[in-house]
Amino acid sequence: MAGEKKAVSFSQQVKKEVMQRQVENPCCVAAVCYGIACFSKYFDARGVVLHTEQAYTARWAKTMFRAAGVAGNATVRGRHAASYEFAVKDPYEVEKMLAMFGHSGEETALRLNGDNLNCSGCVAGFVGAAFVCCGTVVNPELGYTLEFVSPRYSLMRDFAALLQHQGFSPKLTNRKGANVLYLKASEQIEDLLTTMGASLSAMEIMNLKVYKGLRNQANRVTNCETANIDKMVNANLQMLEAIRLLEERDILGALPAPLQQAAALRKAFPEHSLAELAAASDVPVSKSGLSHRFKKLREKAAEIQENPHEK
Repeated sequence: MAGEKKAVSFSQQVKKEVMQRQVENPCCVAAVCYGIACFSKYFDARGVVLHTEQAYTARWAKTMFRAAGVAGNATVRGRHAASYEFAVKDPYEVEKMLAMFGHSGEETALRLNGDNLNCSGCVAGFVGAAFVCCGTVVNPELGYTLEFVSPRYSLMRDFAALLQHQGFSPKLTNRKGANVLYLKASEQIEDLLTTMGASLSAMEIMNLKVYKGLRNQANRVTNCETANIDKMVNANLQMLEAIRLLEERDILGALPAPLQQAAALRKAFPEHSLAELAAASDVPVSKSGLSHRFKKLREKAAEIQENPHEK
């Protein structure tokens, strides 16, 4: 089976991780196969047919069914845009498969047979297989959504109940005639990926959330610092303009010494904050003391602007 495309999406990454998970208990192997069957293109008296864009998915399905004692075939479909198929069609193998899953193959509506899920490993295997066959998950850099899509309403309703029993809160909706079972809470997606055996992908989401949180926090701090810097620069410029006006009108030299000292300090260090000015002053002065003196200087400059002909 050549011509296989390289998986690049986050969904394919998750599916590969799920398929690489070691499943050894016979009941869990059967549960994985049951998940493949339930979410394949068809699963009835004709057998099972799974269509996929990935060759390794078809090979994985064949391997799992063989481990469960049912023989199937993995083949290439199409010549130009190749896709792949796993199928169990031989009547003898179909009969074995239906007996193993407890289905007649004549069901009018496929329902989930809970007898095929005997332990937590069985549930994990079934959910993982369902995701491989019909699941997608959004790249966590873009958002948080995990979905299962199937045309079988009764099966999806039973699947939703299974997930709810495991502590998840999926939503079931209809989209263009298909039944969509989805999760949007990042924590639930992480837990479900871990349950399916995709713990590395779950960790990737967690790490990305931490990174996003730190980046957002840094942005907030930077924005706050930028706003404070802008505010300080504007205040310093206004103060320098007030001092210039007082000097032009020959008023600064007639003001009390503390105000003259504050003005000289601001002119000497135009970019300093109040705290930095207070530390740079030869005469002991507090930040609040400087703020009060600058206020007096601004008020005096404002008086001049309002009465330009008075000293």
